[in-house]
Amino acid sequence: MHRDGAASPGEPIAVLEDVRKEYRMGASVVSALDGVSVTFRRGEYWAIVGTSGSGKSTLLNLLGCLDRPTSGRYVLAGRDVSRLPDPMLSEIRGRYLGFVFQSFNLIAQLTVLENIEVPLLYQPAHESHGRERAVALARRVGLGERLRHRPAELSGGQQQRVAIARALIHRPALILADEATGNLDSKTTSEILALFDELHAEGATLALVTHDLGVARRAEKILHLKDGKVLDIETVRATASAPASAAP
Repeated sequence: MHRDGAASPGEPIAVLEDVRKEYRMGASVVSALDGVSVTFRRGEYWAIVGTSGSGKSTLLNLLGCLDRPTSGRYVLAGRDVSRLPDPMLSEIRGRYLGFVFQSFNLIAQLTVLENIEVPLLYQPAHESHGRERAVALARRVGLGERLRHRPAELSGGQQQRVAIARALIHRPALILADEATGNLDSKTTSEILALFDELHAEGATLALVTHDLGVARRAEKILHLKDGKVLDIETVRATASAPASAAP
């Protein structure tokens, strides 16, 4: 698997095999995920849906290497990451994953350009031409004239665009979005979803957690969760062949 998008279209990126996640609550054990098996392939656009308590957040945390399964395997970019120690998981996150959060998670003291560059600071070797790439991504998401602005000077939709550009800065194999439109009005939601559509059309692989079935149906596949189990995997539309190079 190459981070620059040179992997073959349809190659598995994230594979969960009989994954279970349990939490101990006093004397009780709560099962958040119960035998989940699913494969996310390069170039696919997934939505993950379910009611509160269905396991959506737990699944996203596992996919994002923010947590580990109690049992089962998680293979990311060909590597079993199920039992890796925290420092290695942190390196994996920085190398293969891009995150877009509902609350944006921007750093208030930094400019648009500096926020986009943040993930590069945690790489073992700072990416050459990082500043040029950050500028190009800011322009890509429509913020080329806002490079020196800080988050407080931006609308919610503009802040989410910064977050999307930040998620793309290190060319991730998989973009994970957690209720990315949950704090936005309907017009801005449509604009952000259109941007996700464009990124997917350019080869990006996305997994979007949402409570909104209307949002979910913008994806190609919908993973329905209930009580920590896969209730259904719904194909909304056929998966398009990914282009030779992924989104910038």
